[in-house]
Amino acid sequence: MSTAVILMNLGTPAEPSAPAVRKFLRDFLSDPRVVEIPRLVWLPILHGIILTLRPRRIAPAYAEIWNTGLDGEPVEGAPLLYYTRRQAELLQQHLSRQGTNVRVEYAMTYGDPQLADVVARLQREGFDSFVVFPLYPQYSATTTGSIYDQVARIYRSNRNIPNISLVHDYYRHPLYVRALANSVREHWAKHGAAEKLLLSFHGIPRANVDKGDPYYHQCRQTAEGLAAELGLNEGQWQLCFQSRFGKAEWLQPYTDKTLVEWGKKGVASVDVICPAFAADCLETIEEIAEENRAIFIEAGGGEYRYIPALNLRGDHIEALAGIVEDKLPLQLRLPD
Repeated sequence: MSTAVILMNLGTPAEPSAPAVRKFLRDFLSDPRVVEIPRLVWLPILHGIILTLRPRRIAPAYAEIWNTGLDGEPVEGAPLLYYTRRQAELLQQHLSRQGTNVRVEYAMTYGDPQLADVVARLQREGFDSFVVFPLYPQYSATTTGSIYDQVARIYRSNRNIPNISLVHDYYRHPLYVRALANSVREHWAKHGAAEKLLLSFHGIPRANVDKGDPYYHQCRQTAEGLAAELGLNEGQWQLCFQSRFGKAEWLQPYTDKTLVEWGKKGVASVDVICPAFAADCLETIEEIAEENRAIFIEAGGGEYRYIPALNLRGDHIEALAGIVEDKLPLQLRLPD
């Protein structure tokens, strides 16, 4: 049996232009897993308003980070795609050094490379077993659920059905929590610990959780595990949710409103980390590192510091390797 591991992340426009952003948003926001509004209501809004206005507004933001990651770090193209590609390369090197006989590739849920294309290419090369690894530590139907849908479509359309297993989540995996804690400790060693540590996760509608999505509970367990690893008491950290969209209630407390409250109270310093993101992207670089800094300071707050995503950290790659090892047959974990 020849096995390949496929890392997966959300995706990105092919270039920082309005047409490319429009195509990406169309694919992303047309997914019923992402937006559960009835199609007859949602699609006219999407095509008549959102895809008309948002691409022209968002494309310049992509242009600002294109070939440039956090704090001006040089990357190739979109940071999310660059970090995911490099994570696959580094994971391949790590597993090969351990004697684990697998191929590591990457794919995107929206945009290129697509999972179906990567699986088809690898099948032509003789691979017949796949571990699909969504880089979403906390499961949500809006993210990992969409990848399950893609796997189901591969099964429906493929006469020679491959053996595919998925990593459902890793929100409590000790190596993942340890890597998060290490990143915070290293940040503190360099800058000193802030008065507050804000753990900001991407939000989803509250109704999704009420219907059974485990995302909120997994985010809370990640946050509590990280706080315990760091030895923080309840007054030193806060779980929040960012990036709400539309008029419906999303998971609370909201990140931006919490920062306004802290600013008004005169909180001297805040460190912000986004544990749900395996790689920095437009959302973390623009919204969290820049926009929310302005929100906090304008409200009267003091110093605001963003702790980068785990990206290419060595302990992050070790965590990914440990999670992969848990999914592989025993014979693939041993040296040849």
